[in-house]
Amino acid sequence: MSMSRIGKLPISIPKGVNVTLEGDTLKVKGPKGELKKKCVGNIEVKIEGDELRFITLDDERQTKAFHGLMRALANNMVKGVTEGFTRRLRIVGVGYRGEAKGNTLVLSVGYSHPVEFPLPAGISGTVSKDGVIEIAGIDNEILGDVAARIRKVRKPDSYAGKGIRYDGEQVRIKPGKSAAKG
Repeated sequence: MSMSRIGKLPISIPKGVNVTLEGDTLKVKGPKGELKKKCVGNIEVKIEGDELRFITLDDERQTKAFHGLMRALANNMVKGVTEGFTRRLRIVGVGYRGEAKGNTLVLSVGYSHPVEFPLPAGISGTVSKDGVIEIAGIDNEILGDVAARIRKVRKPDSYAGKGIRYDGEQVRIKPGKSAAKG
């Protein structure tokens, strides 16, 4: 399906989810919480029965761009309040580890002291014994941002591959000095 058609797809509102429009703010309330998002672009939001539709009010390129964006954001809001989102990161390196203390991740990743990473409200996190950090929340945008900031604490090193990486992320390992000579 081409991207330009995404905005035209209606979003079905599951049972137990309440979608309302207050001015230009879309509110989605569900079993896991409530999310708000300001609507952008020249777009009309229609709530019809258990469907949410987005209608472009002009043919501007920018409006078309926002059409798909708004639908994707709204869809993420609905998914967030019903199922929530999770992101996984992996700590790689000898002696590198992490633990969750209340609402703070304590990361021991090769610095002289552990790094304390406080999680924002609405985001929870766990760290398993084998160094998998799992963060969860209902707001996909905030979750992605937090995941990126956790990774920045110690980006994967391109020689030994040590550091914090996204689960499934491939880190290209460069040959060291001795291997590079020839």
